[in-house]
Amino acid sequence: MTTPSFTPKSYSPTPARRVAFLGLGVMGYPMAAHLAKAGHTVTVYNRTPAKAAAWLQELGGAPHAGAPTPREAAAGADIVFCCVGNDDDLRSVVLGDDGAFAGMQADAVFVDHTTASANVARELSEAAQAKGLHFIDAPVSGGQAGAQNGVLTVMCGGEAAPFERVEPVVGAFARAVTLLGASGAGQLAKMVNQTCIAGLVQGLAEAIAFGQRAGLDMAKVLEVIGKGAAQSWQMDNRGKTMIEGKFDFGFAVDWMRKDLGLVLDEAKRNGARLPVTALVDQFYADVQQAGGSRFDTSSLVTRLK
Repeated sequence: MTTPSFTPKSYSPTPARRVAFLGLGVMGYPMAAHLAKAGHTVTVYNRTPAKAAAWLQELGGAPHAGAPTPREAAAGADIVFCCVGNDDDLRSVVLGDDGAFAGMQADAVFVDHTTASANVARELSEAAQAKGLHFIDAPVSGGQAGAQNGVLTVMCGGEAAPFERVEPVVGAFARAVTLLGASGAGQLAKMVNQTCIAGLVQGLAEAIAFGQRAGLDMAKVLEVIGKGAAQSWQMDNRGKTMIEGKFDFGFAVDWMRKDLGLVLDEAKRNGARLPVTALVDQFYADVQQAGGSRFDTSSLVTRLK
């Protein structure tokens, strides 16, 4: 089993909290580790118990603990964090007799870092309120490296008072934590984020393919234009690897297609026109069909070679 890693950083002094973390994937594992290193007592739950056992071994055990169900992990926690795969995964760890809501104490806050739909955020927020709990939808940007280094950007939706309680704790694994509106606003902001990325990566892919066909030294070209108006995070962090044809890292095409599916579904609901996003989504489908499902999103350039 491959275990995700994390890099300890300088943590801002924050009153210690008792927290739970549900989901120890490539994002959740280091996020939970940063919480522990920042001085919080963390109880973890993962669908595959071996991952939770590995996390506890790396973090040194007590006072941290593992739990066999989300309900038991959430019992007594001030804040319950979650990072799972999709809407259905989220419901499975939140609702029902073994779900987190069944174990949370009154007035506790559930913070969901899953990239999911705005509808499920609103649904779970209502369910939380009915139980005397609070729900914050808080998807993240920054990818696996951002989680490992504790420098994620967190986009939040929910009420101001519970947000203010969790903001300094979230700072253990984030460099920016912002409340953007009512429940669902965090998920909608993440959709905006993914829409921006899709268009940028396709533009960068076309530029690199064009320059290579023209016989240019694209490493030098990107170094030059990266100092001007064409500069972007994607160019700085993915340009070189796109030129070299390296894609066995980063944010997988499968994940991006899931996210763009959320974007396009929401656009149907609100009437937004997203012609470029819809086209890039189909380009990612081409990459999947060619065997690149787990390639980084920068693998769009493979379609053009």
